[in-house]
Amino acid sequence: MKQPALEKLLRFTKQFIRLRTLGHLWNALIKLHEADVASLIENLSLQERRVILKLFMDRKMEAEHFAAIFSEIRPEIAVELLSELETPQITPILEEMSSDDAASLISLFDEELQDALLKRMKKEEAVDVQEQLAYPEESAGRVMSADFLALEENTTAGDAITAIQLAQDEVEVPFYLYVIDDEQHLKGVVSLKQIILVNPKTPLGEIMITDVYKVDAYTDQEEVAAVVANYNLLAVPVVDERNCLLGVVTVDDIIDIIQEEATEDIYKLAGVTQDYSIDLNVAKSLGKRIPWLLTSLLTTSLSALVVSLFQGNIRQFVFLAVLMPMVAALGGVVGNQTVAIMVREIVIGNLDWKRSRKILFKELLVSIGSGLIIGLLAAAAAALLFQQWIFGAIFGTAILFNLIIATLLGTLIPLTLRTLRLDPALASGMMVTMLTDVFGYFCFLGLAAIILF
Repeated sequence: MKQPALEKLLRFTKQFIRLRTLGHLWNALIKLHEADVASLIENLSLQERRVILKLFMDRKMEAEHFAAIFSEIRPEIAVELLSELETPQITPILEEMSSDDAASLISLFDEELQDALLKRMKKEEAVDVQEQLAYPEESAGRVMSADFLALEENTTAGDAITAIQLAQDEVEVPFYLYVIDDEQHLKGVVSLKQIILVNPKTPLGEIMITDVYKVDAYTDQEEVAAVVANYNLLAVPVVDERNCLLGVVTVDDIIDIIQEEATEDIYKLAGVTQDYSIDLNVAKSLGKRIPWLLTSLLTTSLSALVVSLFQGNIRQFVFLAVLMPMVAALGGVVGNQTVAIMVREIVIGNLDWKRSRKILFKELLVSIGSGLIIGLLAAAAAALLFQQWIFGAIFGTAILFNLIIATLLGTLIPLTLRTLRLDPALASGMMVTMLTDVFGYFCFLGLAAIILF
């Protein structure tokens, strides 16, 4: 739903809740798509969400419709609302969800409630969810759907079409049909187009593609998304170490993964934990931010230490105090530009240490060019301002040096984190900013000390 429409819906919803005209609100909500209802709920206060939840329960909303809405809501909000219900009320909703969505929500409940829910769920659904919970978070096994259609090689195209029709309410949208043997080994894949166009009596084994793009159950979800994007797939099968078909990750899940990973990387670049949400209260928000701020306080003290080493020089030449923040700021900008480029290339799999040398050389040339242009302009401005060409020369040279250092840091820090098997987005921007501040002050004040004293 577009933002103007959502804002209008929010106004009407809040008005209905305030006036307690819940019948009108119900009539409005049942006409909306589940994803729009989910967006609406996410933008309401906790108290307003509870009113909506009670309305759903009082009107005896079908579990299938309930599940469709809660599958679209952010998991932490969905769990917060479902926790308001009794276990017998939650179970039918989870049973109507795909196994991956149900596993995602159940994993956020406390262990006692998890056990209670799994015991009450139908055996087949409970087994699927438990199997997915056994895999690591953010792995293919955790995000795959166990609701898929797989047929044997000797199945004819006509029988395959019949199987699709019979299973339409039980499986994810069958973009592809996966072909297996009697031991569940993945043998090939057939597109729906192929099935429709061939003779109905043609066995799947004759038209299947045997070179199947697939992922292991323990593959990171980011790599799964890369496979789907690189090969323009609508779904990718998930297999175990014996090549047995376990599940399928579909394109709608991939879109969610891409959004989740992008959000995670943005937060990490800024030094904010990935589970941060604007819906958190003040106390929890402080708890998420304070650790990195304390780290920043300790590291920025290095900048203060560098400046304190030259405080006698600064007292003698005021221009040093006036211009040194600009040297550090320009280095931070260039460093963060380089970090953004490097992190993106690493995340999408286009960069390793071997290729990084070429990228580093190119970025160094760019930083030297930028440093010369910006440095000359800054030097001329400083010389005119303070009526001393030597002041401008020191200022411009320090800018050039700091831009080169910033480029080196912006390239090497993400690559080093990747080598250490850490996320390259892990506060790379903050680290580069803090280090370029230190080097920027040292270059500028150090040059001034050498030349003027």
